[in-house]
Amino acid sequence: MNKRKKKHIAKFVIVILVIFIPLSLTSAFTASKVLKPKKANSKTTIVVSGKNRTYYLLHPENPTLVTAKGSGTLKIITRLTINPEKKNALDYLVYYSVNGAPKIKVDFKQIKKDVKARFKDKPIGIPGTVKSFVIELSRGDNSIEFWSGTRDREINTRYLFTERKEKKIDWVSLSPLHPNEPVSLVTNENVVTYYRFSSNHPLKIKITGPTTLKVFSRVENHYQMKGRIDYRLQVKEDKAIKNTYQLSSVRSEVTVYKKGCGKTPGKAKEILITVPGGTHYYEIVPLDKNKDSVLARVLFPKKDVKIKE
Repeated sequence: MNKRKKKHIAKFVIVILVIFIPLSLTSAFTASKVLKPKKANSKTTIVVSGKNRTYYLLHPENPTLVTAKGSGTLKIITRLTINPEKKNALDYLVYYSVNGAPKIKVDFKQIKKDVKARFKDKPIGIPGTVKSFVIELSRGDNSIEFWSGTRDREINTRYLFTERKEKKIDWVSLSPLHPNEPVSLVTNENVVTYYRFSSNHPLKIKITGPTTLKVFSRVENHYQMKGRIDYRLQVKEDKAIKNTYQLSSVRSEVTVYKKGCGKTPGKAKEILITVPGGTHYYEIVPLDKNKDSVLARVLFPKKDVKIKE
């Protein structure tokens, strides 16, 4: 092979690398998305390097609710409101709960004023230096509640979610233990069976792990109901409470009942339940007695079909 040919091949390889490497880096990292809380006590604007950033105030009793569809990471950015006359560094606490689990405490210490930031809409007060923490979220719809753990100080928060791409899984359906009423729904000409359940007739599942349950739920709406519908589902594992999910949905625009019943199904919301080894019994119970019944479809990975009791 002569020198001219070798040079042409080397140039070709360099061009391929220049094109491929940026594309691979782009696919490996997903841009973060700013999340707005569903229930925010109040908000403020902090100006940093000429850019406006919206923050939400935490309350010690009324939780700030953030929802995110995982899997991925939720980054919580916090800033304290500091009186200009304060000279000493300050401490503060933040509490959070994921899907109704026990509260977790995050402790920040030795917070000082951030001389490069200012409040746009507050005549008094200087933002504290940024303190942040990250929560790993599993697949499905997650609800995360936040509280202030320091009553005499204002804690401002901002939420960034980065979705994580996971390997594709083949899922198969799982029927409930007891005869909950089957309901046929039609989406884009495909008929799918859901099961109707309520607080008096919860959805009961028996399964052998380790595996994962994927639960699609749809709240049932009357035709006159408009806007967003909030509802809560409690998951019990072997009669003990495992998680409580706070979900929010609107009327589905593409899914209808195969047989009309005077209602409209909501958009499907997804939760995942991690099943440990051995045989376990699960109950899924709606907690809002003033709401109508809920429809659910339960799936688990096809690869776990062969797991024996």
